[in-house]
Amino acid sequence: MPSHQLVRKGAEQGLRIWSLWDESELEVEFAPRLEAVSEELLLTDFTDEAGLRDTVARTARRHDIDAVLHCGHGSSVLPVVREASQLGLSPNPPAVYERLQSWEEGDRAPAEAPRVSVETLTVNGTHHVVGMTAQRTTGPPDFVVMGYLHPAPLTDDEQKIISAVVEERLTASGYRFGPAHTEVALLPFGPRIVSCRPHLGADRIPLLIEIARGFDLEAAMFTALLGDRPVVPKASQYAELGFMLLPEGRLETYTGTEDIAVTPWVRGARFPYSAGDWIASIGDPRARRAYVVVEGSTPEVTRERVAKARQDLVTEIRPTAR
Repeated sequence: MPSHQLVRKGAEQGLRIWSLWDESELEVEFAPRLEAVSEELLLTDFTDEAGLRDTVARTARRHDIDAVLHCGHGSSVLPVVREASQLGLSPNPPAVYERLQSWEEGDRAPAEAPRVSVETLTVNGTHHVVGMTAQRTTGPPDFVVMGYLHPAPLTDDEQKIISAVVEERLTASGYRFGPAHTEVALLPFGPRIVSCRPHLGADRIPLLIEIARGFDLEAAMFTALLGDRPVVPKASQYAELGFMLLPEGRLETYTGTEDIAVTPWVRGARFPYSAGDWIASIGDPRARRAYVVVEGSTPEVTRERVAKARQDLVTEIRPTAR
């Protein structure tokens, strides 16, 4: 389940990558991009565990694959890792993923607790903290995530405590290699892990890290395969991603995307809709498809710039049953 950005960066380093997806989970616009940078784009039904494992095994043997990495999450992780482990191609044993999944079921925290995500890259069992990203939410009563800010505005002591908790969890799981995305709730008595997943952060968090720190986490994942340890610079600025927060309904017209794209401080934007498309409600994971990424010298500046981009996007959306 790799992104096309991830595969492109691996190919630029001389790696040959076969991408495996369930067609029902792969967005239509990304398929040709992924196919263009992959040796081959393989599509299979992830709900068919036997078929999924057979695809992994056949591809690995046919092309003399050196490593099998699962870049997503969900029910397909364990079947893929178990097959890869039998082939001697998984950098982590299946028990690691089983532990992380079972612990996640027991991790809970109040919705109102501030949360940060911690991106790490593990090389030969050593966990390197790449950075911490704060959630921007709608506030009470629902605390719906409406964006992310990197780096999270934390003190050095807070970062040390959070890092220790995350590293302890990864060590206890037996995680030996790869990126991990750990969500941490900041409670009055200390940080509590909400989830710890062995993959890159979603919602373009790696892009925020690259903008703020000049560190390409996606590219570093491939150099880590060769045993290279990451050297992560301190952040020189802030980067923020904001979802477009559109009302639910049928899109009739829109303007402003061209203006957003040429704004100097905008570092990325996406509006994958056309007239007639259905727009999901705020809080629905599908509502995260439209976003803007900005840079700035302070969290206040990036917040204002995201707000400006949201104002620049003018839409007419007709409330209607889907």
